[in-house]
Amino acid sequence: MWQEIEQVIRTVNTAVNDFVWGLPMIIMILGTGLWLTIRTKVLQVRKFGVSLNTTIIPVLKNMKRKKDTEKKNDGTKSISQFEAFSTAISGTIGTGNIIGVASAILTGGPGAVFWMWISAFFGMVTNYAENVLGLYFRKRDEDGNLSGGAMYYISEGMKCNWLAYLAAIFCTLAAISMSGVQANKISGTIITAASVDESTAKILTLIIGIVVAVVLALIIIGGIKRIGRVTAILVPFMSLLFILMALIIVGMNIANVGRAFSLIFSNIFSAKAAFGGVGGYAFAKVIQKGLARGVFSNEAGLGSSVIAHSASETKEPVKQGLWGVFEVFLDTFVICTLTALVLLTSYSATDLYTTAADGTMTGAMVDEAAALNAFGQLGGFGIVAFSVIIPLFAFTTILAWSYYGEKSVEFLFRRASKKVQKGAVLSFKIIYVALIVVFSIF
Repeated sequence: MWQEIEQVIRTVNTAVNDFVWGLPMIIMILGTGLWLTIRTKVLQVRKFGVSLNTTIIPVLKNMKRKKDTEKKNDGTKSISQFEAFSTAISGTIGTGNIIGVASAILTGGPGAVFWMWISAFFGMVTNYAENVLGLYFRKRDEDGNLSGGAMYYISEGMKCNWLAYLAAIFCTLAAISMSGVQANKISGTIITAASVDESTAKILTLIIGIVVAVVLALIIIGGIKRIGRVTAILVPFMSLLFILMALIIVGMNIANVGRAFSLIFSNIFSAKAAFGGVGGYAFAKVIQKGLARGVFSNEAGLGSSVIAHSASETKEPVKQGLWGVFEVFLDTFVICTLTALVLLTSYSATDLYTTAADGTMTGAMVDEAAALNAFGQLGGFGIVAFSVIIPLFAFTTILAWSYYGEKSVEFLFRRASKKVQKGAVLSFKIIYVALIVVFSIF
């Protein structure tokens, strides 16, 4: 019975996924990025230095003094620019930055990485524009809470309420599904690392789900302020840990770096070399896989991360917009690129393509095999590090999307009484936390 239900879900998901991530949608998102790039005179290049000098660099220099914040005395409940950024980046940096990149390479070939970079280049200015609009059209309720996002600038800026409500509905559904994928990955990674028998694995999975749900509940009860504080701690730690481990892996295989870049650039317009020549995906497939992975990874144009940025204490929309430029850069040009290099340097072309072609490996398996193969050279520390990175990526994604879903539900009930609105938000939180346990098991 469960197998039949799972098969139906997979079939429906595949159909929806093919439609949503089809070329028309990708062209629309990247077309917007191209248009914004032209109109802003390539802002992502001209203002990249300014972005660094006004965002992450001041934070690193003034962590103790917190000079990157703007103190307010107007009763507004907000978070610092860095906390808003950390919450947003925690939603974009997830297991997809590792597993998803592997999948893109497997199905579209190494050339897909190049198109991932292209999507990120245009995505930097798209995310900038989203954040500017998010702060410009955000609202503050009577309790001082700030709310913003795609639904707000669609409603207030475009005066298109039906589309705004549709965006809020889809964001709520995406939040629930995103939590399911990430919760399952947390339990799966820990179970794999523990190497226990099937009966023990079932019990351990349930325990993991309950623990994750309880910790999540304790954090989201505190609202965006507590979420911001937690992500501001976890995001730097997990990002630096991943970057360090990835650099070590690439360093171990430094002789293969040239070959890795050669594979990427020689397969920009063709995947015929991928997987030992088996399959030979068309030019459109290479582009689609790379662009879709890039857009899905950094979320530029999707209207999700702007919800977190809209809670920033800054009064100037452009300032938070510059955080969006750095966000996409870190997510795709740093994290995703390092993942690609880990895969393409740890495996020889023959090994990677052959294992993918014979059907014995999926994207997840290839990534984990490459990681474990490389981390294993560091002994148990490498394996433990990988087993920590994946759950952390997944948990912070769950955290961010709980807030996105909360704000979407809040928007859907904004015309209702305050009591009804709060009841709807509370119900969402309860359901969201409860489903973590369910998704961890299944």
